Amino acid sequence: MKVSILLENGMFFEATSFGSEGTTVGEIVFNTSMTGYQEIITDPSYAGQFVVFTMPEIGNVGVNKDDMESKKAHLKGVIVREYIDNFSNFRGERSLGDFLKEEGIIGISEIDTRFLTKTIRKEGAMMMVASTEIHDKDELEKILKNSPRIEEIDYIKEVTTKKEYIHPHGAWNSKEFKYNPKKTDKKIAVLDFGVKRNILNELTEVGMECLVLPANTEAEKIIKKYENGEIGGVFLSNGPGDPLILKDIHEKIKKLLKAKIPMFGICLGHQLLSISHGYPTFKLKFGHHGGNHPVKNNLNKKPVVEITAQNHNYNVPEGIKEIAEVTHINLFDNTIEGVKYKNKPVFSVQHHPEASPGPHDSKYIFKEFYNIVK
Repeated sequence: MKVSILLENGMFFEATSFGSEGTTVGEIVFNTSMTGYQEIITDPSYAGQFVVFTMPEIGNVGVNKDDMESKKAHLKGVIVREYIDNFSNFRGERSLGDFLKEEGIIGISEIDTRFLTKTIRKEGAMMMVASTEIHDKDELEKILKNSPRIEEIDYIKEVTTKKEYIHPHGAWNSKEFKYNPKKTDKKIAVLDFGVKRNILNELTEVGMECLVLPANTEAEKIIKKYENGEIGGVFLSNGPGDPLILKDIHEKIKKLLKAKIPMFGICLGHQLLSISHGYPTFKLKFGHHGGNHPVKNNLNKKPVVEITAQNHNYNVPEGIKEIAEVTHINLFDNTIEGVKYKNKPVFSVQHHPEASPGPHDSKYIFKEFYNIVK
């Protein structure tokens, strides 16, 4: 089936659809990962976005239930050079195309993804519309202009859990092809802004039972649990959208900071901690999305370079150095990747140390959080 695409800069394309039918608007970004397309597609942080894969062939290992990062896909669409419907992998259970149709997600193939990536690098991430129903450029332009921008939408309400629960298991065991059983001796609360399942797996794996809470959970309830000894720390999860619009969450985190609760944030959680300390985030031109970003770890006497997984469009400012030690630096553009706040049991990183399917250079960070949790 034909699908028509219109970018915010006026570029118009026709391609082939392999997912769901319909018309949808979102922000276009590119991801340079060579593996793990299912984990990327089911990462709630991509809510509101179309993902262009620079890897030319997507779909060749199918989809399975164990590699889901959340219960469903929240992104707007998937854009690939060549889609492989006839998957071949002993763990594959169904095709990517069938999965996207079930999830109501548009799939776009037979398009020059290298050109799209170069366009995004040159002009920055931008809004776009894709449709299998409407192929008139003027009509698509009207839809795009009349649709809200991604930075105007609170996607946290869509991706957060609706009720609290305890995560049931540890990390994936690649030898036994199952998740490790839960063995924990500490307890934490996880504020779910769109948390990835493999983050919960790694937190549990190092010994922390994860009580996952909806994003709208009141700070007073969390503080009471901490004061009563029901939890020993709080994890602020990854999630989608612009952190600056999440005013209620800023105020919640300020209260948690005042209560001196040990805290750790990843990605959106990292950004929210910065904003809550009075240092607003800024938007990168095209963000960091991929599994091959070099990050310098300044924690050791001799700096170490780690290869990391990334997925974000927003970053903390240089001014954060006034109140925090910069622990990690992105070697692509020298932006801040990690901070440890002065005189507080609070730290955060921009990259994803759980990194499924990899790289796993930064997994040690979960143990560092375990060490400060009471």
